[in-house]
Amino acid sequence: MKILVCISHVPDTTSKITFTNDNTTFNTAGVQFIINPYDEIALSKAVDLAADGASSITVITVGDASTEATLRKALAIGADSAVRVDAQPLDAWFVANQIAAYARANSFDLILTGRESIDYNGGQVAGMLGELLGLPSVSIAKSLSVENGQARVEREIEGGKEIITASLPLVAGTAEGVAEPKIANMRGIMSARTKPLEVIAPIAVEPLTKIEVYDTPPARGNVKLIDENNIDELVHLLHTEAKVI
Repeated sequence: MKILVCISHVPDTTSKITFTNDNTTFNTAGVQFIINPYDEIALSKAVDLAADGASSITVITVGDASTEATLRKALAIGADSAVRVDAQPLDAWFVANQIAAYARANSFDLILTGRESIDYNGGQVAGMLGELLGLPSVSIAKSLSVENGQARVEREIEGGKEIITASLPLVAGTAEGVAEPKIANMRGIMSARTKPLEVIAPIAVEPLTKIEVYDTPPARGNVKLIDENNIDELVHLLHTEAKVI
């Protein structure tokens, strides 16, 4: 089975985020980048599925040379090869088209993404990939198993769970629960240095969206502390000042 895992290169949540050029450009100076955690779950699931020794894992990202450290980490975790589309990820439509072009040319049995990236939280790429490739696509998968060319996917819906079966090839956007994130061991780190990392040119695609400006959340206001035993005062303030009741 050939597995393609789509990797996003995202800022660590502990990074201090700032913007430049009148809040139109994300400032990457001093920011630590990591594998998108949901994509890391997808990669970990791929490693589990490939444990039979009969499967191969390729990871792909859209980005400049700075993303190669992230791809090398994915190789250390267990991917067999990596591909970098040499372009800035302008929006989900642009990214999905780049990945679809590569997938179309290389015929994968299973394409895994995270449910969303933690930077823009769009959650669009998995669905777009399915549409572009003409494949079934299931998003926010909480469980995934593959046997005899059939995938069984479980996902949460309002009021319960939904279980879906589909023939491969398939696109799945994974969430927590699909697999436990894996930590690269020393052997994996050493072998990642020699595993193939291919850089390919992007295809011509016009993005559908453009970021006009970034904005940060407002600063927290002053906090008023109420004695835990003074319930009447708490209710009064919630009603007259906070106006939430």
